[in-house]
Amino acid sequence: MDRRVEGTKIVRRRAVTAVLAASALLLAAGCSSDSGGTPGPAAGRSSNPSAAQSAPSREAAEETPPAKGTVKVVRTVAEGLNSPWGLAPVPGGGGLLVSSRDEGTITRVDEKSGAKTELGEVPGVSAAGEGGLLGIALSPDYASDRMIYAYFTSASDNRIVRMLYDADKPAGEQLGAPDTVFKGIPKGFIHNGGRIAFGPDRMLYVGTGESGDKGLSQDKESLGGKILRLTPEGEPAPGNPFPDSPVYSYGHRNVQGLAWDTEQRLFAAEFGQDTWDELNAIKPGDNYGWPEAEGTSDDAKYHNPLAQWGTDEASPSGIAHAEGSIWMAGLKGKRLWRIPLKGTEASADPQAFLDGEYGRLRTVVSAGGNKLWLTTSNTDGRGTPKEGDDRILELEVS
Repeated sequence: MDRRVEGTKIVRRRAVTAVLAASALLLAAGCSSDSGGTPGPAAGRSSNPSAAQSAPSREAAEETPPAKGTVKVVRTVAEGLNSPWGLAPVPGGGGLLVSSRDEGTITRVDEKSGAKTELGEVPGVSAAGEGGLLGIALSPDYASDRMIYAYFTSASDNRIVRMLYDADKPAGEQLGAPDTVFKGIPKGFIHNGGRIAFGPDRMLYVGTGESGDKGLSQDKESLGGKILRLTPEGEPAPGNPFPDSPVYSYGHRNVQGLAWDTEQRLFAAEFGQDTWDELNAIKPGDNYGWPEAEGTSDDAKYHNPLAQWGTDEASPSGIAHAEGSIWMAGLKGKRLWRIPLKGTEASADPQAFLDGEYGRLRTVVSAGGNKLWLTTSNTDGRGTPKEGDDRILELEVS
């Protein structure tokens, strides 16, 4: 029977076929507010292995990155961007697609020249507070279908649409009509989540916020304060931990960072409130504690973060994996964090780079090998823009 999303509750939608379920199960087996809330006491960062997740045996054979790494800013790719939020590299050197939270537009940036071409405006975006046009991702079949997925705040909810990208049309008219893939994610002036990414299993992962209503995070029937896992068509993905539900993990406050390592393990960053921001290793069906726990907890029913920071030091948005480490962009912290990994634990203390040099940092994306794309976020209403803001930087890391 049909399954629809009504408000913040989940009700039934049609099931996927058994063949698709079996295939995805095999694949899956491998696999706060921007200011960080009201600043609490200065509580320095610490690294905390999770007691709730056992490390796979293959981790013993993985090479552990050095405790200390390096970051080099190779160049400024583009300047003059307004409230950039999502960033999606087009395969084959086809440019970088950037969403503008406040303008509701998607722009293509030539990664060599920095030239900008507006694809068009996404209809229905209602930008206010932390809401607007947020994360974007390319279809896993982008080479053949040319589909762009976008997460945005509408007048009634947060939702995901997909649109055809036709580069042969005139600038400003290159986005096709949006097809709504998923809707009903709670919206608020704060905590709208917004990061979307296709995983190694070709499923769509979605980081949501609790929209300022803390109780939604522990309610498994709500879409708020969750990581969702969907098929590209917006169905609950086969193999999800709760029957007929898109919920993959819960007990989150505001997830804006999603990334996988080379072993197809999922990591997520989320904003804390007064004390701790978190980097988590995500295990299907686990409870990450909010609002009962912020940071490390002694209660075994909550999955502890692998690293945590005082909210003044991080307020994390995007994350990426490169060179054996997670790289995490900090908004209020105005720095890029390196968290070296061994399996699903931090192998050394997190290390900070670019501290205050470029202001607020929003999104970090792998550019292949030891390179990253990094966007600043100084025109979002909470930063102090300098001449040239906002910008995209190219980094070399180790």
